[in-house]
Amino acid sequence: MFTDKVKIHVKGGDGGRGMVAFHTEKYITNGGPDGGDGGKGGDVILRATKNQSTLRSFRFKRKFFAPDGENGKNRKMYGRGGDNLVIDVPVGTLVKDVESGKIITDMIEDGMTVVIANGGRGGQGNIHFSNSVRQAPNFARAGIPGDEYELILELKLLADVGLVGLPNAGKSTLLSVISAAKPKIANYPFTTIEPVIGMVQYDDVSFVVADIPGLIEGAHQGAGLGMDFLRHIERTRLLVHVVDVSAEDGGDAITDFETISSELEQYDASLKDRPRIVVANKMDQATEEQISQFESYVKNLGFDFFLMSAAIADGTEPLVQALARMVPLLERPELKIAVEEEKLYKFEEEQLFEINVIDGVYCVEGPFIRNLSDSTNFDDPDSLNYFQRIMRKRGIIDALEKKGIQEGDPVKMYDIEFEYIK
Repeated sequence: MFTDKVKIHVKGGDGGRGMVAFHTEKYITNGGPDGGDGGKGGDVILRATKNQSTLRSFRFKRKFFAPDGENGKNRKMYGRGGDNLVIDVPVGTLVKDVESGKIITDMIEDGMTVVIANGGRGGQGNIHFSNSVRQAPNFARAGIPGDEYELILELKLLADVGLVGLPNAGKSTLLSVISAAKPKIANYPFTTIEPVIGMVQYDDVSFVVADIPGLIEGAHQGAGLGMDFLRHIERTRLLVHVVDVSAEDGGDAITDFETISSELEQYDASLKDRPRIVVANKMDQATEEQISQFESYVKNLGFDFFLMSAAIADGTEPLVQALARMVPLLERPELKIAVEEEKLYKFEEEQLFEINVIDGVYCVEGPFIRNLSDSTNFDDPDSLNYFQRIMRKRGIIDALEKKGIQEGDPVKMYDIEFEYIK
């Protein structure tokens, strides 16, 4: 099964919690705070590999979680950071964020790595909160949650040559003759229902050829299988347009050629200028008039023209020679993809919180608020004073008052609920 588009869920590891601890040692009384910081959560990393050609490995596993960082320890020891989680994807995989629709990265080179979900920072231990007034802080900071995303992985084959044409034009037969690929071949439309690639070797030149299936009139709008696989044409250096010159299905070679040309152009206008070779296949079944008429038409358009019968490998060698000569000279087309950024980090202090009034309760939520509430020891006066200062310093009190809160009104911050007192 060929799989070229999947949705996956990834999450970086949460940062470990800072430790609340005090130094204990024989003959030493009232030891000071020595709680260490929590470890950083592991990152989720995508790695491009040429050893995979489909996204089939994501068929049954689509959720990926990097390990959390360890909590801090006493004696000022840091918690161990979580290991990074590396996910292999085929070269040519485009990565999109489902929520924003942004293209995050394009995995175009073997071995390329991208941190796709950062692990959260570890929380600070109580050693960071001691001062001349607060000498025994009985609180520490919770770790920051790791990034979490829904992603679309979309594979676009990195073939050098793309074979295009109507069903039954002979693309699969041609690929089977010039390479070691073994596509399914039969005399009915849509025999090929997934892209097939093959490596072609000629002298000291090698290149990758892809048979792109499912192109019919209306393919750019989703007719047939075209919309699913037209994306694979975008990255080819050269198009080989295969046409049944015999018109054995009752069509006309020129009309067939124009149909596919129109579909390519309507899908992506840049394909109109993509280097292209036209191959008139099934010459053994065509009349001289059919061949002559089509050849004149193609050459008038300025395309190189080759005549062959792929089924009996007649005329295929000159085509392979031409491809071996042309492909190394062609640059891979630059894709017009707006890669927004390779790293996204969701814990942004510009969006610390939001306040919603639900049934008279002022609910304060957001990543910063969750971290603050998880970090506060409400049974400890020092920790409570720290909590109140942060509430005022970060503008939470001002925001509550702008919302119209009055003394005695209930405030809820996740699992914490209290009355507002000026």
